[in-house]
Amino acid sequence: MDINELLKRYTQGEREFQKSNLQEVELIKVNLSRADFSYSDFRSSRLGKTNFSAACFLGADFSEAILWGTDFSKANLEKAILREVDLSGAILTEANLTQVNLIKATLGGANLSLAQLPGAIVYEADFRPTSEQRTNLTQANLSAANLSYAKLNGANLYQAQLMNAQLCRADLSKGIWQNCLPTDLSEANLQNADLSYADLSGAILCYADLTGADLTGTILTNVDLTGAILP
Repeated sequence: MDINELLKRYTQGEREFQKSNLQEVELIKVNLSRADFSYSDFRSSRLGKTNFSAACFLGADFSEAILWGTDFSKANLEKAILREVDLSGAILTEANLTQVNLIKATLGGANLSLAQLPGAIVYEADFRPTSEQRTNLTQANLSAANLSYAKLNGANLYQAQLMNAQLCRADLSKGIWQNCLPTDLSEANLQNADLSYADLSGAILCYADLTGADLTGTILTNVDLTGAILP
């Protein structure tokens, strides 16, 4: 679809753009909130700081797209493909990311508070903080998500739901760079989570629930386990 045509139709009040071909397009700081782009193709597109709040991207493909600072708050991204995308500083508060593919995605400094990610594939994703802010996963639902090998250094996972999540060999350590905050898993629900061989050095797990969690080979050096429920 031609970009000018898309923007014209949106300005005229149209919101239905399902199955659009928008590969390699550039949309910077554009307002497309509440539009329906279900099953659309955004591969390799540059969509930085565009407003997609409350929009629908069911099954859409964003592979290798640049999405830094993009607003996806309350958007529906269920089953979307976000493989190797750059979501640095993106706003994903209360977004629906159920069964989304975030393999090798970059999410440094992104805000995912209250986001829903049950069953998401987040293998090797990078959540490490940017120079400006840490990644916010406060109260995010990551139940049964695959976070194996993910880099979660310094992330805020306060009250996150990680039941049955796979965190095998994930890096949740404080990190060694200057001013890096410890990974915060305070009051997180890690029941039956796979934390085998994960690095939790310096992390905060105050009042976290680790009932049934697999801690085989897990590095727990200097971890704060005050009030935590251990396996």
